[in-house]
Amino acid sequence: MTETYTPPAVWTWDRENGGKFASTNRPVAGATHDHDLPVGAHPFQLYSLATPNGVKVTVLFEELLAEGHEGAEYDAWLVDIGKGEQFGSGFVAANPNSKIPALIDRSGPEPVRVFESGAILIHLAEKFGAFLAPSGPARAEQLSWLMWQMGSAPFLGGGFGHFYAYAPEKYRYPIDRYAMESKRQMDVLDRELAEKPFIAGADYSIADMAIWPWYGQLALGRLYDAGDFLDVRSYANVLAWAEKIDARPAVQRGRMVNRKSGEPHTQLWERHSAQDFETRTQDKIGDAAQ
Repeated sequence: MTETYTPPAVWTWDRENGGKFASTNRPVAGATHDHDLPVGAHPFQLYSLATPNGVKVTVLFEELLAEGHEGAEYDAWLVDIGKGEQFGSGFVAANPNSKIPALIDRSGPEPVRVFESGAILIHLAEKFGAFLAPSGPARAEQLSWLMWQMGSAPFLGGGFGHFYAYAPEKYRYPIDRYAMESKRQMDVLDRELAEKPFIAGADYSIADMAIWPWYGQLALGRLYDAGDFLDVRSYANVLAWAEKIDARPAVQRGRMVNRKSGEPHTQLWERHSAQDFETRTQDKIGDAAQ
């Protein structure tokens, strides 16, 4: 750093100092404008974007459908956080924290809102009796790893990813601090995966679905263009696990839903049926309204 920063007595928000994602955050909660959320025909209404946290949920939906759980049909509506759509009144009602993803479960007599990606994974896994052990040591292990991801990923995303990839200026101290922690977390996973096929043991679970979009995609070189910097290929067990999950057709579909980056054929801005993967990707419909 070339200058020493002395914090003021009382912090005030400088919206010009937020970097690439300045428009996605602010120091107060609540709605900035009125906007009702759209509602489709299926029992589950998902409002999201294909960030790692959003991908967790679309992967689970696609895995449930692949297992034959027809009741898991869902509508996935894109929430463009770069345009501030997460601050619309309808989305704030679904998630007062104004972060994607948010789920409205309309399968019962009254709609139920579920927010925070980990809570959504548990809600759906319990509802369908899939990808989460019902009780005992296996359930405890799966939930422990799910909570590990929820607590650890902010160091990788808001910490390392922000300062390495998105901050308007590069400073060594925060990059070193969060690179160290990100590598420590990768080492935790690498040691655990040395002797078991999935992170919580023999069974593929919501713990894998939560961890893979962050650490699996980091191992595959898809996150922050930081693969070489963090030497991700040295974590051989994480890489093998990441490749195994990446090859699952449901995971490949889940990555496409609500995606607005990458090759047009990999982007499905909205998902309302299984046929959309063949007929409504961006290479087929361009920028037409969805």
